[in-house]
Amino acid sequence: MALDGCGLVCQYVIFFFNAIFAVLGFALLGLGLWLRFSESTKLLFAINGSGTFAAGVILLIVLGTVMLLVVMVGEYGACSKKKRALQLFSVLLFILAVAEITVGVLAYTNREQVGVKVVEFYNSIYTLFNVTNDLGLGVTLLFIHELFHCCGVTGIAVLETVKETCPAPKGFLENIAMPTCPGVLSDFFVYNAPTVMGVFIGIGALLIIALICSAILSEKLGASSSSSPHYIILTNASPSLPNVSEHELVSSSIPDQELISFIPHTAVNTNA
Repeated sequence: MALDGCGLVCQYVIFFFNAIFAVLGFALLGLGLWLRFSESTKLLFAINGSGTFAAGVILLIVLGTVMLLVVMVGEYGACSKKKRALQLFSVLLFILAVAEITVGVLAYTNREQVGVKVVEFYNSIYTLFNVTNDLGLGVTLLFIHELFHCCGVTGIAVLETVKETCPAPKGFLENIAMPTCPGVLSDFFVYNAPTVMGVFIGIGALLIIALICSAILSEKLGASSSSSPHYIILTNASPSLPNVSEHELVSSSIPDQELISFIPHTAVNTNA
């Protein structure tokens, strides 16, 4: 069924949204599964006091799985133009949008506790890398160090054991000592709590935009389906007209038009 310009724009917006969401979902799910089942990290789940690390990994797995589920439902609804799938997609987007905004508000109101938990998560990764020297843990530290521009728990170049994962120094003083990651992470969530909340609310707003596009596309599909012409196929089993004489047919029809008679086909007796 054909869509108008607004319907096509909404369909492409959903495609674009699903592409971004799929990349993020695969990244989060892959990182979470690796941190959970890697030989160098799964031991943390059996160590006392590793609750923060375990909770963070489980959150990554759940979040990545939910994102991929939403992408599959949305892609199926947009590609096959199924109204029910788009309605389910809209419901899932609404739940995610509410969750994103709620998490942003909670992260702002509990910014000190969030900062402590993030620092505990980083310390677990840092300690385990020093013990196992695992390549995957090194990549995780490299990502954190580059993102927050920090270097380990000491920051001192001659003492830091993970300096190969640290970013390039900015200025002469950073060749000697760089900001420590626990301090940077804690300060980031304490002093930049409004920014963190804004990021979560911004993601929620993007979800709401995708939700609106999904609702519009679903409405367009419903309108297109209802406006489609309907055809009635007549077969030999169709009910016949009542016995009406030709004179009655002529008198009930428009008098200015000529009556056209159709001779019905007779059935062939196959038993003959």
